[in-house]
Amino acid sequence: MDYVSALVPPVVMAAFFIGLVVTIVKSQGGPNKAKEDAAVDAAVSRAESVQQTPRTEGA
Repeated sequence: MDYVSALVPPVVMAAFFIGLVVTIVKSQGGPNKAKEDAAVDAAVSRAESVQQTPRTEGA
């Protein structure tokens, strides 16, 4: 019986990990892909605009 109690935690963790991977793979693309891409593009353009604006500090 000790072998059962020793194997249960890794099996449970493996099952949850497989479920997590399946959920991540299934959530890629689909109807929300355009919205996610637009959010990423907006964040990238904001970051680029911050880097390109010259800073005029008092001289």
